[in-house]
Amino acid sequence: MQKPFIKGLSHGIPICLGYFSVSFGFGILAVKSGLQAIDAILISLTNLTSAGQAAGVGIIAAAGTLIEMAATQFVINLRYSLMGLTLSQKLSDKFTTIHRLIASFGITDEIFAVAVSQKEKLVPTYMYGLILISASGWVGGTAAGAIAGLALPASLTAAMGIMLYGMFIAIIIPAARSCKKDLIVICLAAAFSAVFKYLLPMVSFGFAIIISALLAAVIGAILFPINVAETEGEEE
Repeated sequence: MQKPFIKGLSHGIPICLGYFSVSFGFGILAVKSGLQAIDAILISLTNLTSAGQAAGVGIIAAAGTLIEMAATQFVINLRYSLMGLTLSQKLSDKFTTIHRLIASFGITDEIFAVAVSQKEKLVPTYMYGLILISASGWVGGTAAGAIAGLALPASLTAAMGIMLYGMFIAIIIPAARSCKKDLIVICLAAAFSAVFKYLLPMVSFGFAIIISALLAAVIGAILFPINVAETEGEEE
């Protein structure tokens, strides 16, 4: 039987490779905004949030205040609290408070998607393996991008910005193809997001994501309630 840590590492390899490409673009953006390469690397080492980091670099480049930075990061990254709440229901008894705090640092959209899709309960070593390999790709890509940033054209930097969205699509397509219920909830979330984008542009990007996700999740829970008895039968 494969050890949880090794299993987490193997499951995180695709995320690592994708993160390397995406964070390469972040490294370029950071140095072009006036940061040193070491600054960009430290940002990625202490923050695992692509949108939050990009917004943070913009605020730094514009000489924004700490209050502005804190408020922006809170809004953009608020969605991770929802992911944490969802994952907390899949944690095994081995997850003490310390393990929860450490693992919470590594919750990202992609890590969450892989972790929540596991059929068995999550143990700390699995999460650590998944987070370690994924974070390594993120930091490594940032370092490579920061070093090469001054030599690459702006058009290439802009092109790399869409790679994260490609990763999101790659994550949801398998679920949508295998389960019509998931497809409906995904379409609902996309529809709500479009409403905020084009009809309610005054709502900030971060809050639009939270509200869209909540509305889609609530409607999905009402339309497709989980049968607890059937779930327990599957686990047995």
